[in-house]
Amino acid sequence: MDIPLDYATLKVIWWALVGILLIGYALTDGYDLGVATLLPFVGKTDAERRLVINSIGPMWEGHQVWLITGGGALFAAWPFVYAVSFSGFYLAMFVVLAALILRPVGFKYRSKRASKEWRRNWDWALFIGGFVPALIFGVALGNVLQGVPFDIDRTMRATYDGGLFGLLNPFALLAGLASVAMLVVHGASWLVVKLEHGPVMDRAVKYGRIAALAVIVFYALAGIWLWQSGMGYRIVSDIDPHGQANPLRKEVLVEAGAWMGNYGRYPFLILAPLAGFVGSLLAFWALGRKSPLAMAGSGLAATGIIASVGASMFPFILPSSVNPTASLTVWDSSSSHVTLFIMLIATAIFLPIVLAYTAWVFKVLWGRLTIEEATSEGKY
Repeated sequence: MDIPLDYATLKVIWWALVGILLIGYALTDGYDLGVATLLPFVGKTDAERRLVINSIGPMWEGHQVWLITGGGALFAAWPFVYAVSFSGFYLAMFVVLAALILRPVGFKYRSKRASKEWRRNWDWALFIGGFVPALIFGVALGNVLQGVPFDIDRTMRATYDGGLFGLLNPFALLAGLASVAMLVVHGASWLVVKLEHGPVMDRAVKYGRIAALAVIVFYALAGIWLWQSGMGYRIVSDIDPHGQANPLRKEVLVEAGAWMGNYGRYPFLILAPLAGFVGSLLAFWALGRKSPLAMAGSGLAATGIIASVGASMFPFILPSSVNPTASLTVWDSSSSHVTLFIMLIATAIFLPIVLAYTAWVFKVLWGRLTIEEATSEGKY
């Protein structure tokens, strides 16, 4: 098969595409998670909480396509990464799955009974369904930056030497809190765009502005921690970007501050962390004015923060803290040349369809939601 793109180029393209899928999930389902996290705090009465729930109720299911597509792309493009991460983070992912399951159940069952206690319990279940995934996604990224305790033997069999509670280390928890704050800002910004003016929006503005400041503080602390600590990996041997998947054909050293090296080699990458800070400041300013620009700011912040992780680590995808040489990189853990190309063609066909559908849903459901509409028959 004559492939018009060389192997190394396809590897970089798929590194970028998986990053785009992660950002797409953060920008779409991210505000659903943020709204669910805010639910018990911005809605004081049953009617107010129904207003908040119905702001995301018609759309959250469609946003799951980004999560499913991201998992599928990881499996097809980077099978080594998929195998190690999904087995190593199995319990954490099970917790995320359990929390996500609470969301559809909460939406469907919350209004089945008029009991205040019944509805309050489901409201807290929805809170768990938003807060827990947001926290664990950040914790996972924090652990990836530190290195994951796995090894690969000469038969390419991966072994994982860690546990659920080992993931909850100080730096990972800091990353988790930054993730929660980031999505809370995004959720608050959505409520400012979607809800009628009133007490619910006022509370969303209050908590969203606090969260925007928290994002700036947590993100800055994480950056300083990365810079000053012993975190960071560097390839010290030759590596063939066109080579077949074999993570053991290189030498890697743990080097303090190595995650900052790419910014010196490629100064334009500084735009990623800069977007994280500028977006958070824009969201803080726009929320105070109840402006739709808050959504643009929170989206820019999420894009910048996620992109900065990829920019810092490139070409590493999943570094190993047990055996740095076994670390998985863009160059030595990808699928075959043919597989990446066929997947690229499929993505070129279906990704625009997903984007068009998402845009169409936003257009159809655009407009502010009122309490009268949210509490009418047939709503959540």
